[in-house]
Amino acid sequence: MPPPPPRHLLLSVSAPRREILPASTLPERLVPSYVESPSTSLLSLHWPKPPRNILLMPKLHAPHVIVSAVEFAKHIHSNYPDLNIIFERNVAENVHDKLPFPVYTADPTAVGDVFPKKIDLVCTLGGDGTILRAASLFSHQASVPPILSFSMGSLGFLGEWKFEEYKRAWREAYMSGSNVPVEDLVGPHTQTAGRSPGGSSEGGSSTTTIKSGWDSVRGKSMGIYRTSKILLRHRLKVGVYDSNGVNINEQVMPTSMAEPDLGLPSLHSADQTKAKSSTPLSLHAINEVSIDRGPHPHLAIIDIFVNNHFLTEAVADGILISTPTGSTAYSLSAGGSIVHPLVKSLLITPISARSLSFRPLVLPLNTKIVLRLSKRNRGRELPVSIDGKRRAGVGIGMEVRIEGEGLVKTSEGGWAGGVPCVIRASGKGDAEGIAEDDDSWVGGLNELLKFNYPFGEVH
Repeated sequence: MPPPPPRHLLLSVSAPRREILPASTLPERLVPSYVESPSTSLLSLHWPKPPRNILLMPKLHAPHVIVSAVEFAKHIHSNYPDLNIIFERNVAENVHDKLPFPVYTADPTAVGDVFPKKIDLVCTLGGDGTILRAASLFSHQASVPPILSFSMGSLGFLGEWKFEEYKRAWREAYMSGSNVPVEDLVGPHTQTAGRSPGGSSEGGSSTTTIKSGWDSVRGKSMGIYRTSKILLRHRLKVGVYDSNGVNINEQVMPTSMAEPDLGLPSLHSADQTKAKSSTPLSLHAINEVSIDRGPHPHLAIIDIFVNNHFLTEAVADGILISTPTGSTAYSLSAGGSIVHPLVKSLLITPISARSLSFRPLVLPLNTKIVLRLSKRNRGRELPVSIDGKRRAGVGIGMEVRIEGEGLVKTSEGGWAGGVPCVIRASGKGDAEGIAEDDDSWVGGLNELLKFNYPFGEVH
């Protein structure tokens, strides 16, 4: 009897999982707390457990930034457990075949509902426009996830980190508030970040409570007393009202969908909108709200009211209402003042006013401003823009009501409201933290805006 033929063991190799999955299936959003510190006016970021759902937003139409986004996604997914990487739909379709793991997204029409419920942390790779795009995804929400920004755009005044620092920047934001007692952030991934609660901590203390969830993370953290610094950037609350005084915010398109070629919705009649709830839908702007004359050859005529008092009839190309963050954007180009982002204020800046005596104003944050289209506008609609995106066209008698969004202290002792931005603290602050607070802002004025730069001198 001949021997049986040799048996060959067949081994199969699984192909990378290059899938696009719905973000709606992800776990619910994890909300961190922002804690005050006696040594700085910035806040400290504290995660209750490791963040899981990470939205990556690279600059659009920039192939080199997409390459960096893929590199970043591969790094954090391979070194940090249980992360879910989320992209906008058009970006996900572009990068998913370059990644050996599934990515998540949502349809553009569902982003406004899905992302605010799912996103723990936003990472932007681009310029200031990319940060505005990220904030616009949450323009209807009172709470915005922390934004970790990498400057890869043309200006990047709001971008805090260079992309070359992404490993350090990510780890600092991810581990913030973890109380993991390992001292050095910069270095190879050779240590285990999580230690038992009985282990020694920085400074010799063994009583610090170590939060759970970080025990499987390789590498080093910053030490138990080091947390990411957060600047809560004030926003504007915006309400669009028809000539009958009815809030019609629900007709105003989200900024993430507001592109010039889509046209502007006409917002004329109260009959077009019925209130779906007793509380009007909120709109928020991190930079500015503007009404301008658009393509019309005639100047816009806008009545301005401050705290229910008539201020002036503005005859100009337009009017800007800005935050301190927006004071270095369109408002600055129109001749407005530069205001530090920690100052609780808002600005009224005319755009090419007919009267030379119409000067920019800086008002308290809680000021209520109403912009009402005058009957002298000859029946034309004027476009309303929020953070540079055209949102609606408003007609005679309609109003745009604006006030600053306050920061509210929560029952847990943290803060809510505004746009929480992870700040690249220098660590050079004095005992009162003043230099640390101002380092990136002052540096941005000098290096990017060339503040008071001398003419004719070589530096």
